[in-house]
Amino acid sequence: MTTFLVENKEYSLSDIYQYKNDRPKLILSEEIQSQINASRKVLDDAVLENKVIYGVNTGFGKLSQVKIPKEKISELQKNLILSHAVGVGESIPDDITILIILLKIISLSKGYSGIRLLVVKRLVDMLNNDCLPIIPCQGSVGASGDLAPLSHMTLPLLGVGDVRLNGEVIPAQSALEELGWAKIQLSHKEGLALINGTQFSTAYGVSCMERIDNLIKVADISGALSVEGLIGTDIAFEKRVHQLKPHQGQLDSAENLYNLLQDSEIHDSHKDCDRVQDMYSLRCMPQVHGASRDVLFAARNMLQVEINSVSDNPLVFVDGNDTISAGHFHAEASGQAMDIAAIALAELGNICERRTYTLVDGEFGLPHFLIEDSGLNSGFMIMQVSAAAIASENKTYAHPSTIDSIPTGAGQEDHVSMAPWAGRKLLKMVENVEKLYTIEILSACQAIDLRKGLSPAKHLKSIVDEVRKEVPFLSQDRYMKSDQEYVLELIRSGTIVSIVEQNLKLK
Repeated sequence: MTTFLVENKEYSLSDIYQYKNDRPKLILSEEIQSQINASRKVLDDAVLENKVIYGVNTGFGKLSQVKIPKEKISELQKNLILSHAVGVGESIPDDITILIILLKIISLSKGYSGIRLLVVKRLVDMLNNDCLPIIPCQGSVGASGDLAPLSHMTLPLLGVGDVRLNGEVIPAQSALEELGWAKIQLSHKEGLALINGTQFSTAYGVSCMERIDNLIKVADISGALSVEGLIGTDIAFEKRVHQLKPHQGQLDSAENLYNLLQDSEIHDSHKDCDRVQDMYSLRCMPQVHGASRDVLFAARNMLQVEINSVSDNPLVFVDGNDTISAGHFHAEASGQAMDIAAIALAELGNICERRTYTLVDGEFGLPHFLIEDSGLNSGFMIMQVSAAAIASENKTYAHPSTIDSIPTGAGQEDHVSMAPWAGRKLLKMVENVEKLYTIEILSACQAIDLRKGLSPAKHLKSIVDEVRKEVPFLSQDRYMKSDQEYVLELIRSGTIVSIVEQNLKLK
C-alpha cells in the first residue's frame, strides 16, 4: 500500500491496522473534499443569517446560553482549545496518536461537522509528515468528546504545545517553521469539531483489538501445548461434542485444539491410561476460550461501527440545510465494547494461569516445578507465582469503567462514559495476557521435553523447536529474563501464530 485514500466507504479494522503499520501517504478523495466543503457552506450561511447555534456563536456546556458576538467567534474557538488542553499524566504511545488523528479525519470526512477543508488537510499533513502531537493519557471522561486529549491533538495547529517530529520532541511552533506551515486561525465551530468525538477512547480499543485478534489464536496454541505437557486427551475437543452446544466461538476453539493435537507421539503413549477425564482448565478450553471469542467478536463489531461514525456535535445536515444538537460525542459504545473485552481477556488469563499451575504442581509424571533436581533448584516455581500476580491484576482491571459516572460541566454533562479508562486499562490487560501466555508456553515446552523421547503433535513441535532456538531446556536454575523476553516477542510479533498457520489455518 503506497497511498491510503479517505473516501466514502465502510472502513474495516483491518484497513486501519494496515494504515498504522505501513504508514502510506494519506489522500482525501475529491468526493470527500466536496462533502466537507458543502457542510461548511451550510454553517457559513447559518452564521450570516445570525442563527444561534451551539458552539458556533454560543459558549460551551453550561455556558451554552451565553451568546458570542461575531468578532469574538475565532477567539472563542481558540480559547476552547487552550482551556481544554489540561490533560495530565504520561504521554500516550505514538501508535495510539496516529490512530486518533486518522479516526478524527475519517469522522470529519463524512461531511457533518461544518469544518473547513484546510483544517482537515492540516491533520492529513501531520500524519504524512510524521508530526505527532504529544498527548497526555489522563483527563477525559469520554462524554462531551474526549475533550482534553483531543485538545492536545489540536494544539499544534495553533503553534502551541509539543510534537514529535523525526523522532524528537520539539515545540509545535518550531515544527511549523521547519515544515513551512502557517498557524491556523480557527473559525466558527472548528475547535469544537476537533475535540468533540470519541477518537481517543476508540483508538485504544482499535489498537487493543489488533493484538487481541492474535491472542485468541495464541490461547488455543498455548493451551494445546499444555495438553501435551500434561498428557491430556483430544477427545473432549471432537466436533460431534461441540455440535451439541454450538456457540460459534466454542466450535472454532474446539476445532483449533483438536487439529493442533493430531499426530502426537505423546498422545499415542497414553491411549490406554486410566485417567477418565482431564481437569477443567484443559477439558473446558473450548467453552471458556469460545465464550471469550464470542464476546471479543461483539466488541470488535462495536468498535468497527464507531470508527465509521460521526461523533461530533452539533451535526450539520446538508440535505436539510440545518444543524441539530445531539449526543454522538458520548463514548458509551466504545467504552462498553472495551469493558466486555476486558472481561473476556480476564477469563483467558484466568484459565491460562490454572494450566500453568497444573504444569508445575508435580503431578502426571512431572517433577515438582518442572525441574528434575527440585529442592536444590526451584525451576518454574516463581514463574507460576508471577502468573498468579498478573492474573490477579487483570481481575481488578476487568471491573467495568462504564458503570461509573461522575457528573461534570456544572451538571450539564450529568452522565459520562469513562471510556478512556476502559481503553487504557484494556491495553494493560492485553500486555498482561501476552505475559501469561509467555509463562505458559515456557512451562509447557519444559514439560514436553520432560516426556523424553516422545514428540508432541506435529503442529506444536514447530513451536517447541522455535522456542528452543533461543531457550534451552532448564536442567538447573538460571536467570531466565532473556527466555521470557524471547517468547514474549514471538507472541507479540505474531510469529507463534504464523508458524502454525504455515501448515494449519486456525479459526
